[in-house]
Amino acid sequence: MKVVFHNDFYKIYAREPAAASGRMEAVIKSLGNKFEFIEAVAAEQKDLEAVHTTSHIDSIRREGLYDIAALSAGGAIQAATIGLKESAFGLIRPPGHHASRNSCWGFCYFNNMAVALMRLISSNQIKTAAVLDFDFHYGDGNVDALSGNSGVDIYNPDHSVRAAYLKGVAAFLNKQKYDIIGVSAGFDHHEEDWGGLLKTEDYFDMGQMVKDTAKKTGAGYFGILEGGYNHTVLGRNVLAFIEGMS
Repeated sequence: MKVVFHNDFYKIYAREPAAASGRMEAVIKSLGNKFEFIEAVAAEQKDLEAVHTTSHIDSIRREGLYDIAALSAGGAIQAATIGLKESAFGLIRPPGHHASRNSCWGFCYFNNMAVALMRLISSNQIKTAAVLDFDFHYGDGNVDALSGNSGVDIYNPDHSVRAAYLKGVAAFLNKQKYDIIGVSAGFDHHEEDWGGLLKTEDYFDMGQMVKDTAKKTGAGYFGILEGGYNHTVLGRNVLAFIEGMS
């Protein structure tokens, strides 16, 4: 398992929960030296333009957030590319699943998942992809940014009962064969975070579901960080998911 990260993700780039001090530190502390770390490299302008309008990209630049957002998108590309051959996780921020083609909200600026998948699609490395978005909040940006590609299926679990939630994830992953499975991994649905539903072991189970499906079907697979704001539990939840994927 490879983890894509950059020390710049420690930086406080905005006054919002996703950029809060201590968030990335909590995850790094939990991961320890159990995984191989790869330094993130910023996405190129053309990668961003494959998903976003020029006006949107320019607006992020004017806000002074282009560099950190492009670095996050680039980390997602690396995680997805590595994921074609072995499991990978993009420990990146800002998150991206609320970033649409020409707008954004919810602490997101560029759509990391869409930028990553469009790079693989445009370079003919994949034709089909499944996106599991288990963040507490509906990934409207993922849906908007990827809706024009018929080869991409997106699933946002919306069950309020744990058993049904996990059953829905399993059903989606086994619906059909894909070239790659990408996970928008938000951990704010944890019982001690905003959503108040899932337990730490559920993240391990979902990671294992992704891995088992990928191994069974020959798909690549990767995850990227989205939400998760309780620093006391975030690290162990990310670790559980990554260990499940491993």
